Parts: sequence; C-alpha cells; structure tokens
Amino acid sequence: MASVQIALAGATGNLGRPILEALLGTGYNVTVLSRIGGNSSKLKPHPSLVIKEVDFSSVQSLTPALRGVHVVISCLATLAIGSQNPLIDASVEAGVKRFIPAEFGMDSQNPLSVQLPVCAPKAATQKYLLDKSTSNPEFTFTGIANGLFLDWCLENKIILDLTHHTATLYNGGDVPFSATTLADVAKGVLGVIQHQAETANRIVYIHSAVVTQNRLIQYAEKKDGKAWQTAVKSTDEVKQESFAELAKGAQADIDAAMLGFCILASWSPEYGCDFSAHLDNELLGVRQMDEAELRALVERLL
Repeated sequence: MASVQIALAGATGNLGRPILEALLGTGYNVTVLSRIGGNSSKLKPHPSLVIKEVDFSSVQSLTPALRGVHVVISCLATLAIGSQNPLIDASVEAGVKRFIPAEFGMDSQNPLSVQLPVCAPKAATQKYLLDKSTSNPEFTFTGIANGLFLDWCLENKIILDLTHHTATLYNGGDVPFSATTLADVAKGVLGVIQHQAETANRIVYIHSAVVTQNRLIQYAEKKDGKAWQTAVKSTDEVKQESFAELAKGAQADIDAAMLGFCILASWSPEYGCDFSAHLDNELLGVRQMDEAELRALVERLL
C-alpha cells in the first residue's frame, strides 16, 4: 500500500485536510502540491509527506512534481475547479494512472444539475478527463458525488443554524437529501484508490445518511427543548435569485450565487438530491450512519 504514491492538490482546504489525514493514517506516501507562496507551511511534518510548490496554471511546473505518482486527488477550491486542465495534462504527461477531480458534491450526471453554473465546470472537466482517457487508456478518472458535507454544512449554518435555532426550510423541509461527513468523503477517496478497476472512468455515489431538515430539527428539539424559528422558501425562488445575482456581472457576489445553485440541487428531488438508488457505499467502505449516530452529530454541534 505504501508503494502507491499519491499527490494531493488543495491539502489545506476544508476537504483537503481530512483527506490528507486519512491518506497518511492509512500509510500512503503523499506529495502535497502547493501553490507557490501558499499556506502549506501550516501542515504538520510527517515522514510520509513531501510538499512541492507548483504553478497550477503551468503543465511544465506540474509535470516534474508528478513523476512517479500513481493517483492525483484534486481538492481545488470550488471557484477554481474550471482550471484543473493543466493538472490533468501534467498527470497524463507524468504517467499518473488515476485522477480524482474536484467533484465532491451534487449529482453531476443529472441533466438538470449539469445546466447549473456551479456544476457546468465539473461536467466540462469530466468530458476533458474522458477524452484524455480515451487517447491514453492507462490514464483513468473517478469523480465522487457525496451531496452536502453534513458536518461542515451544519457548522456553517447552511442546512440549519443550530446555534440560533433558526432555519430556512427549502421546499418545506421534508425533502430527503444525501449528505456526507468530511471524514466519510475521505473514506470514499480511500475506497476509490483501493478499488480502481471497479471505479474507472465514472462517478461514484456515497452518503453518510439521507436526511431531511425537519428531522434534524426534531433531534435538536428533543435534546434541548428550545423552539425553532423557521421560514419556508422554494428552491425555484433561490434559483431566480442566484441567476439574478450572476446577472450583475462584475458586481455579482459569485459565492452567494454558487451557494444558491448548490441549495437548488440539494433540496430539489428532480435534481437527484437523494442518492439512495445508486450508492457505491459498500464498494468504497463507507458505512451509513444510523439514527443514534445522526442524533449524536446534531447534539454535538448544538
């Protein structure tokens, strides 16, 4: 296992950190690709960790850093996901066998999701990867769809605001949606590395649980008995607001618009927000949380 060399881009981000921890904890040798002048100095030294500073826009800069690497994992920030092509080109050039792109979210195979500005770059990256794999059969890819980051989105008041006991209930709050803890996303990545034949050139689906907003609120109410203030909002309204924000051009709050599109895809059944029918949990070693574990997660974050 230790003989498999891994390269990780975006190791200091919200998802990159738990993935790096899981890789090192499993015994892999990891090369962290860090932006020149980036914040990789924050990473704790580890005998199996090497940090290489690169220019992510330059194939010439990236290729030497990837020599001898078998698997590349991209955790580049959401607004940078359109710029993975140089990293992909360098991976092909260096002889990398598997590329895991910065997918990690909604169902990008859903025909409605693909039309969203937040998802279109992911679909374009998948097409680019498939083209590269077709012309270089030794090079393959796996995208990971995990829905919302369950713990991170609760902590950052996206699913509910557990601190202030308030929530915007999208489409009423009873829409079942897939969500995955950061630690389980990292397990899914390990599963892909360990099952490359079964995961080649496709999207895999994982979740820690399929939940509803109202069910999570019930767990909170049973724990502390406090009343909740809720407002109901339709995802159609969120969609209109997000496109209106983008239409502002240079003045647009891009982050807010992209979050709106994520909300739309996460709480609209027609966008495929419940992955239950096509899960790869068993293959990838990701165990679904039971009700007691879900309840404990909510109580811990209250």
